[in-house]
Amino acid sequence: MDTVILLVQQIIIMFIMAGIGFLLFRAGKITLEGSKTIGNILIYIVLPAVIIKGFMLERTPEMLKGLLISTALAAAALGISILISRLMFKKDGVASFASSFSNPGFFGIPLIISILGNDSVFYIAPYIGFLNLLQFTYGKVLLTGDRKSMNAKQVLTAPFLIAIVIGLFFFFTQLPLPGIVTRALEITTELNTPLAMFTVGVYLAQTDIRVMFSKKVLYKISFTRMLLVPLVVMMLLKFIPGSWHACKLAVLIAAACPVGSNVAVYAQLYNSDYRYAVETVVISTILSIITIPVIVFIAEHFW
Repeated sequence: MDTVILLVQQIIIMFIMAGIGFLLFRAGKITLEGSKTIGNILIYIVLPAVIIKGFMLERTPEMLKGLLISTALAAAALGISILISRLMFKKDGVASFASSFSNPGFFGIPLIISILGNDSVFYIAPYIGFLNLLQFTYGKVLLTGDRKSMNAKQVLTAPFLIAIVIGLFFFFTQLPLPGIVTRALEITTELNTPLAMFTVGVYLAQTDIRVMFSKKVLYKISFTRMLLVPLVVMMLLKFIPGSWHACKLAVLIAAACPVGSNVAVYAQLYNSDYRYAVETVVISTILSIITIPVIVFIAEHFW
């Protein structure tokens, strides 16, 4: 129960940050173009920094085993998420994108740190890397409907793949970075939650709350993203030994997070239905204050 209480407290803090973004947009201090710029900063600078920082730990046999386990679990969880989403939303690219990809980087990391500590970010670094790589490739196909838009060059130059390679390099070589560089990296990663939640607040300020809450498809997306997918992932994690509880819980929280705000970022970049994408982010984020604690509570008893 203590874990659930900590989660609720952290989610409330994040909603306060979203409220600041909401007020800044309504006051004209953040514009639509400005929110797009913030999205680019998050995608190309902040999240890659988070991924790299997540790998910068002492390489021990236990951590190496944890990396292998978390990588396999991340691949399996994302595969489950994509499969379920495609079955639920065969002809709706935005809905399929939204329900396939959670918000582990922007939303999950603060929650995981609050209950498991900073080192546990290591366990979802592969999840974040895979998810963002899939968003950058498969997600683009969903939003544009153009399979040719995904090519090898784009994959190889994706900022998240580059970040994974850099992170793995430092993990395996254990090369130390100068203190000033490490601190700069830490400061950059600290931008993750405030910027991401300010962006969510901007999205909220652009929606008609009454109209949004009347759209049944948004509840279907939220149900798929935050209940159906994590419950299936939870059953998979049941087979992982209890000694890896922190790893299991980190992956589950990543899978249970609301719709990733990147669906709106990419919808804006690729001229897809931006308003619809924003609504999937906003309503799932609002509902997550209930669904994430419920999922974690069920997992603590089920495992």
